[in-house]
Amino acid sequence: MDLMCHCSSFLLSPENPNAACSLSLNYALVILNQSLPKFAPLLWDHAHVRVCADGGANRVYDEMPLFFPHQQPSHVRSRYKPDAIKGDMDSIRKEVLDFYAKLGTKIIDESHDQDTTDLHKCVTYIRDLAPKIDGSEQCILVAGALGGRFDHEIGNINVLCRFPNTRIILLSDDCLINLLPKNRYHKIFIQSSVEGPHCGLIPIGTPSGSSTTTGLKWDLEETAMRFGGLISTSNIVKGEIVTVQSDSDLLWTISIKKKL
Repeated sequence: MDLMCHCSSFLLSPENPNAACSLSLNYALVILNQSLPKFAPLLWDHAHVRVCADGGANRVYDEMPLFFPHQQPSHVRSRYKPDAIKGDMDSIRKEVLDFYAKLGTKIIDESHDQDTTDLHKCVTYIRDLAPKIDGSEQCILVAGALGGRFDHEIGNINVLCRFPNTRIILLSDDCLINLLPKNRYHKIFIQSSVEGPHCGLIPIGTPSGSSTTTGLKWDLEETAMRFGGLISTSNIVKGEIVTVQSDSDLLWTISIKKKL
């Protein structure tokens, strides 16, 4: 069974990575149309590619200057310029679109495609930028993916299932969510200074006939999980490493601490 490692080192300063987590990933950042999380500038610094999904550009334009109250808003906006804005363009304000277009941001109007979400469109764009990068070596961080309308949240979670071989992490101020593909041995390095202790494992798509973990307060031992039955919520990480094996895809979620 193949090993797959996970680490939330993107919540740490790029200058001070965790030596215990040796993952070397190419990060991309997608900004959705929800309030920016408190660690948005940190995610930006980790990313090599930054893409706004439609109205996510409004959030960058309006909210990034709030992280730097002693700097000129125009300077902050110019510094935090997305590489691309992609979506059906029904939410972005005209003055925001014009501002970034003048700075050289690539504008990709896909209003003709109403069958996929803006996040789906952005993930496809990022994957197409670097087709030679293996999905296990690329990680797409999605800010503003949780909170707001429930159907939007479910749509974002569905994108995890549409791209099971791509590392995609949905983020809010309170927690993160990523997919643990089935039939893999997952090793999760816990960044206890910035995340935890509350966590959960939730079967997605199909019930789990057998899931086994180590490193949790209430470990699973070949446990069956399904909606309408048992799912592992309000669990607690005990140490620095959690391992997970399952015969179905699982969602892993862990809380993010209020002060990073």
